[in-house]
Amino acid sequence: MTGNDMSSFMKPAQVGQAAPTFALEGVSPDGTFETYSLNDYLGRWVVLFFYPLDFTFICPTEVMEFNRRCPEFEERNAAVFGISVDSVHCHKAWIDKQVGKLDYPLLSDITKETSRAFGILMKEQGIALRGTFIIDPSGIVRYQAVLDISVGRSVSETLRVLSALSTEELCPVDWRPGQATLGKVH
Repeated sequence: MTGNDMSSFMKPAQVGQAAPTFALEGVSPDGTFETYSLNDYLGRWVVLFFYPLDFTFICPTEVMEFNRRCPEFEERNAAVFGISVDSVHCHKAWIDKQVGKLDYPLLSDITKETSRAFGILMKEQGIALRGTFIIDPSGIVRYQAVLDISVGRSVSETLRVLSALSTEELCPVDWRPGQATLGKVH
């Protein structure tokens, strides 16, 4: 690579590192267009779920399940954001025609910069893989899961991991809220 090529290279988001910051326009729960910045959510857990496109087959099932489970995320002091490369106008039309009212924003990564920064942009197709990221109140990526676009993610697993991370303790395999942990992280 030449020096110019290196300047455009960006290391993707990784667990244990600061999450890439962003300011993206999105459709708010009240249906208006607003800009959302990750920096505005420092002090809270943030769950980002990237999905390929609006008006597809699997994506609405995920978007609607995150919405159905939104109170559980709120109980854990977590803000939820859905993100795709669609425009805010496409998001709005999809919400109005198919998905229905949402209790969290859908953000537009129309420039694909955020998908690229999180390391989940499929360059050939120009869309994001199904990536889920949990960011702690300090802005550090604590969890990431990336799936092929043909398989929907588990919102239950996202909630389980968020709960486990929130304990700040060591949690064994298949740990569930209310079960014993293995003690404090040293």
